[in-house]
Amino acid sequence: MDEHERQMREQQLIIVEALVQAMDRRDEVFQVIDDSEDMDEAIRRVGQLLGVGEHGSRAVLDLQARRFTRDQRQALASHAEELRSRLPDGR
Repeated sequence: MDEHERQMREQQLIIVEALVQAMDRRDEVFQVIDDSEDMDEAIRRVGQLLGVGEHGSRAVLDLQARRFTRDQRQALASHAEELRSRLPDGR
């Protein structure tokens, strides 16, 4: 695996892990979004809540509500595990 591919997989993993975390904490995430004045504040506050950067926050805000089902969460968790296993250090 070359450096570019490794970086892309790490970025994918960061986003997928943010989505799984948001699903696990959906009530808190929805409350933070509801309490935010605008998109910029929502991005910042979701990031603070979940401990993720802007890319992770934007992915959470772009997530459609239908994706919050148990089967979708499991699919994302499995995808995260697959990505993790493909990284050289197994992050």
